[in-house]
Amino acid sequence: MPTVDYTRIAGNIGALNALNSLQLINNQLAIHQTRLATGKRINEAADDPAGLSLATTFDIRRQGLQTVLNGIGDAKNLLSTAEGGLRKIQDILVKMKNKALEAQSGTIGDKEREAIAAQLNAYAAEIDAIVEQTQWNGNFLIGQSGSAGGASATQNFLTSLGTLADPTAVTSEFKFSDNQGFGAYGTGTAGLGLNTNYTTSNLSSALSDIDAAIEKVKKGISEVGAFSARLSFKEEAITVQYTNTEAAYNRIMNANMAEEQVNASKLLILQQTATAMLAQANTAPQFLLTLFR
Repeated sequence: MPTVDYTRIAGNIGALNALNSLQLINNQLAIHQTRLATGKRINEAADDPAGLSLATTFDIRRQGLQTVLNGIGDAKNLLSTAEGGLRKIQDILVKMKNKALEAQSGTIGDKEREAIAAQLNAYAAEIDAIVEQTQWNGNFLIGQSGSAGGASATQNFLTSLGTLADPTAVTSEFKFSDNQGFGAYGTGTAGLGLNTNYTTSNLSSALSDIDAAIEKVKKGISEVGAFSARLSFKEEAITVQYTNTEAAYNRIMNANMAEEQVNASKLLILQQTATAMLAQANTAPQFLLTLFR
């Protein structure tokens, strides 16, 4: 800071020193007031260039992790829809088995067996209706083999951010084993293998068909549940990553409001004292007038 010489009144160095200090205080005060107003520690690149670069990296990652969490949530909802359809089909198959068992009893006649056959056909038709209704955004979730987006298709779910080396590795695949479908009619992998038309004469073979269908649906439910549990583990792990990334971003980018308020209060006082000293410095050279009296 320049030395003050009050004998040279053409240049008021003391006032200039006070003015420079006041300007520095005003600049610092403006920074803290901006931080208090926005809640952010970095409001422009000049505040902390390296910090802004690092915070931007964290911001991109935390938003990506949030997108992945949303994707996992959507995937779990989709699987829950598929599971709901399969469980309802399983309930129907259990009812069909009970009716088929009832038909084996010698206490009922042909008319009763005919009614049971009609009921089994109605139940089988309802299974097909459930398969058609179990959709997600137009894709069949438990459709027969060959259905668009059905059980034969692989469902790809967003479950990670990928890496720089392999940015495409962001999805996990799910499909039912053995390319199995769950429609009521058809044989092999095309459906549950139930007869297309139950009659009193073929009720004796209904039990084996229905038992095989129940095992197939049970396997499908198990596969859906296992993959849904896997997604839950991924969701928990990514939630921890997201929280830690958010914390790192917050520490760099956002202001400590208590600290900023303390600094702003200090600078407001210094602003007043600097203004007072500037006024005094402006009047200091007046003592020279006594030499002219």
